[in-house]
Amino acid sequence: MEHETYRRLAEHLDRLPGGFAPTETGAELRLIETLFSPEEAELATHLTLNREDARAIAERAGLPVPEVEHRLAEMARKGLIFPVYRDDSPTLYQAAPWVVGIYEFQVNNLTPDLLRAISDYSTAPRRGRPAPAPTAEDARPVRVRGQMRTIPIGKSLDPRLAVLPYEQIGELVKAHSRFAVAPCICRRQAKLEGEGCSAPEESCLMFGEFADFYAQSGRGRQIDQAEVMAILARADAASLVLSPTNSQKVAAVCCCCGCCCGVLRGLKRQPKPSEAVINAFIATYDREVCQGCDTCLDRCQMQALASDGDGVSLNADRCIGCGLCVSTCPSGALRLVRKPGAEYIPEDMSATWRLLSEARAGIV
Repeated sequence: MEHETYRRLAEHLDRLPGGFAPTETGAELRLIETLFSPEEAELATHLTLNREDARAIAERAGLPVPEVEHRLAEMARKGLIFPVYRDDSPTLYQAAPWVVGIYEFQVNNLTPDLLRAISDYSTAPRRGRPAPAPTAEDARPVRVRGQMRTIPIGKSLDPRLAVLPYEQIGELVKAHSRFAVAPCICRRQAKLEGEGCSAPEESCLMFGEFADFYAQSGRGRQIDQAEVMAILARADAASLVLSPTNSQKVAAVCCCCGCCCGVLRGLKRQPKPSEAVINAFIATYDREVCQGCDTCLDRCQMQALASDGDGVSLNADRCIGCGLCVSTCPSGALRLVRKPGAEYIPEDMSATWRLLSEARAGIV
């Protein structure tokens, strides 16, 4: 009976944005069994991407409201679902995808058992599909291709270049008034497994309702706008790619390295990362003005640049438009231009999740 409950939950999660692919070894079932009790797993199958109060969920699940209220609060505390806290009304709850969602919410819960379960799942052969990294995104060509996108660091944008507000990190920050910062779970997991890098661990930025959840649950700490900008400056210095949620008003901005981040690792395995990521810009290179300093080589997380003796060579198919090479190029040989055919307007986060979920169900 418990096995059947976990199987239903696994199928439920696989219908959500990002998916939760079944494996040939059953590793997905062992992973969610590590996270969910049988009662929690059963209740989780009754949550959707709609935000609802405990009463509505209890009615659908056929359970007493007080029991469901208590269970939902505990599941939110454990990072198994997403709560929306309201001062004058009951908390609302919605299903959380595996990524971006449940996996990231485990940042403070990486026990040896959970690390082993995540590792087993991430490396297990998928039934009918190739195995992705644990936080890699579904890149199917649908109306909304993924939950995250790439935007340039602010210093890399030419003032003469036409840039929309949702393509500028400064404008994305200014659109919010509530902020939090949390440790990067990818870097934390890598360090616990004896790997990792020296990039700042506290670098995941949360906004609005996500900031409220992270701060109130102890997964992160509340900060002000000035500290947000200071963290972004440190991310630039550490050559981290800015990856905001795929929404006009962002819920989060990840500051990603190519060695630990599941999304970037997945992109690096692509023959043409430029086509697999949602971004609006691409780098161009002018050999005539290049000084041959090779500063850009270490900055690029996609190995799009290589030294060729007289300067560098740029493989535009590997460029994801992050601008890290541009901001430190002393000669101006590298600059960003708008990517051809990248006329893409993101939805809000709820609409993005719904579109991705519909795409997985074959509706769009």
